[in-house]
Amino acid sequence: MASDRKFFVGGNWKMNGSKAKVDEILKFMNDASYNAEKVDVVCAPPSIYVQYTRNQLRKDAGVAVQNCYKVSSGAFTGEISPEMAKDMGCDWVILGHSERRHIFMESDELIGEKVKHALAAGIKVIACIGELLSEREAGKTQEVVFRQMKAIADNVDNWNNVVIAYEPVWAIGTGKTATPDQADDVHKDLRKWMSQNLSVDTANSTRIIYGGSVNSGNCKDLAARQDIDGFLVGGASLKPDFVTIINSRM
Repeated sequence: MASDRKFFVGGNWKMNGSKAKVDEILKFMNDASYNAEKVDVVCAPPSIYVQYTRNQLRKDAGVAVQNCYKVSSGAFTGEISPEMAKDMGCDWVILGHSERRHIFMESDELIGEKVKHALAAGIKVIACIGELLSEREAGKTQEVVFRQMKAIADNVDNWNNVVIAYEPVWAIGTGKTATPDQADDVHKDLRKWMSQNLSVDTANSTRIIYGGSVNSGNCKDLAARQDIDGFLVGGASLKPDFVTIINSRM
């Protein structure tokens, strides 16, 4: 049975695309049939295409940047601030994605600082957490995701502006997907942690979405789980299949 939390589907385009490819995505998104009263849809293009995407994308879909820094401005070559993202019409930022953590070596502390500043700047946050395969095999999934959650939670005052994305690192871009049971178990654990460490209301109202090789074939089984409130989609968000995922709980 699905919860009454509003379904949420984000498309993380990562470092993919060209103007022509963005036009392809915008066409199938703008032609798509979905009920925006029942699902929040957010697209996250590379930052260089953010304004182009926002200008062309249907207005009932949000736009996110894939990352931002922890201050408003300064001598930080190559970085963007949440204030800049907001200035370009963005509603959201993705923070703490596993590729930021494990390729660019961002610490829990830095991600927490970014979350705090983004929220203060008026940008809503998709905050990502998840364990490596070695950590899952060592039985450390809870330890890892709870540690990552605490670093985020310590920097959040208003949970209405935060979506948590659980993304097991071993299932991102690998074609491997956590089974509905595996994903749902971690979502339940996270909600229990929030209930014990934050509040029952926060645990019940905060959306926890799943990411990790979500596609049109597995999305309905995952979406049927009560504690899975949507998806953060990678490669499939570049294809018309993304619309099937958006509608997976309709």
